[in-house]
Amino acid sequence: MTDASGIAPPSTAALDPGTHRAGDARARDRWFFTIAAIAVSAIVFAGFARTYYLKAWFHTPALPWLLHLHGAVMTSWFLLFVVQARLIATHRIKMHRRLGVAGAMLAALVVVVVTAVIIETQRLAVRLGHPHLPGMAFQLGIVLVFATLVTAAIVLRRRSDVHKRVMLLACLSILSPGIVRIPLHAIHAGGLFSLIGILDACIIICAIIDALNHRRLHPAFVWGGLLIILSQPLSMLLGASSAWMRVARMLVS
Repeated sequence: MTDASGIAPPSTAALDPGTHRAGDARARDRWFFTIAAIAVSAIVFAGFARTYYLKAWFHTPALPWLLHLHGAVMTSWFLLFVVQARLIATHRIKMHRRLGVAGAMLAALVVVVVTAVIIETQRLAVRLGHPHLPGMAFQLGIVLVFATLVTAAIVLRRRSDVHKRVMLLACLSILSPGIVRIPLHAIHAGGLFSLIGILDACIIICAIIDALNHRRLHPAFVWGGLLIILSQPLSMLLGASSAWMRVARMLVS
């Protein structure tokens, strides 16, 4: 449409600074979630490079079939996370949704396989005479939080703003095994508390970057981040209880 002078007036959207800000925020979102997905996957690779990805170069011991299955499943999960982030960034929504079905099944496989690895590892530790049953509670707590976050992300998949943030938090929630295996003295010097501090810092950094991007802290980072952070001391308290020790002994017997 043109005015009396024959010149088309600028659109309302072009004059609205809020529209430009929203567009800029979406563009930054695409880069943020892509970079976050790559960074999370890089941490996993760095942690498991010696014992899995590059084990031929480091001459580490052979792995049993269950750990090979664990490595394949977890690698597939993090690679899928990167692919899904890129599909959203390039507006390939239909493909993202199709892969989401496979992602849901893969997440279920992650829960089953990781749980089996935790229990089998403790069974071996019992046979060798050095079990750590309280630590088993912490590890299973990680699996439970991951399952909870992925389930929430699936249920809320039509709310894209919540879905993508909760999926990122789900990946962060299972990052500690990768972090603890990175061969840096600073990580190992502080033990479990150092590991927790690094993981929580990753969550907080992601929340801050997202808040700066959108000029507000998204509720998904609040309740999802708190779920991960609060589950850590709760898992340690559970692991120290006599009730847990009875359950753990039954699981590894």
